[in-house]
Amino acid sequence: MEFLIKAAQLILSLSILVVLHELSHFLPARWFKTRVEKFYLFFDPWFSLFKKKIGDTEYGIGWLPLGGYVKISGMVDESMDKAQMAKPPEPWEFRSKPAWQRLIIMVGGVTVNLLLGFLIYIGVLYTWGRDYLPLDGATYGLHPSELLKEEGLRDGDRIVAVEGEKLATIEDVAKAILIHDARILTVERDGRQEQVVLGTDIADRILDRNEKTLFTPCVPFFVDTLLPEGTAKDSDLRKGDRLDRGERNIHALLRAVPRSGGRTQG
Repeated sequence: MEFLIKAAQLILSLSILVVLHELSHFLPARWFKTRVEKFYLFFDPWFSLFKKKIGDTEYGIGWLPLGGYVKISGMVDESMDKAQMAKPPEPWEFRSKPAWQRLIIMVGGVTVNLLLGFLIYIGVLYTWGRDYLPLDGATYGLHPSELLKEEGLRDGDRIVAVEGEKLATIEDVAKAILIHDARILTVERDGRQEQVVLGTDIADRILDRNEKTLFTPCVPFFVDTLLPEGTAKDSDLRKGDRLDRGERNIHALLRAVPRSGGRTQG
């Protein structure tokens, strides 16, 4: 059933795109008094699912959902009527129109496709926006890369400013370090503000080590599920337990467990 729904959605979206594209050829042709012989949604080799002639134009729906077309009188690359091409041009034919009118008729489809693409992306960004975590939203601090730890940063540090300037996102901090050679970070640590000064060649060393992620948000550790086949099932851990020690986040816990030697952690 889900497959049928997805297929129907695909055909519906394709139908809308095709109709808008072909309308962008059809309407300019009609405005310039050019005869349109056919306007079809989907292709109709051998037969069509529906057709109806209104005035000079036959409107129809084909059975092959791979696009659509408009057949404009006197358009050489569209018309298969060779006898018509051998006759003198008629006033209603495409080939008898001025060059600027022919150009508008031909580029209508491309223009609408371009505008529609912009509108779709505007709608997507307006509806879903861009997912990011504001710098001040990292309430449990940040987990710095190993190289940044060597420079003096610690798990749980909250970055307040970079070179005295407040930045909006974690990505902005990384860009400031890599691109703008920012070195002075003001961090909040254990309730106090401190400055961490990075080395002059920090950007080069980050690139040499290929550290792709400089910061990740620290998150608190809560026990949700104990796997039946895991070793934790024999421990005192219970669902809902929270890590209550200095590390305060999953990154520090993963480093602390191998070093614990079986001792109680928190």
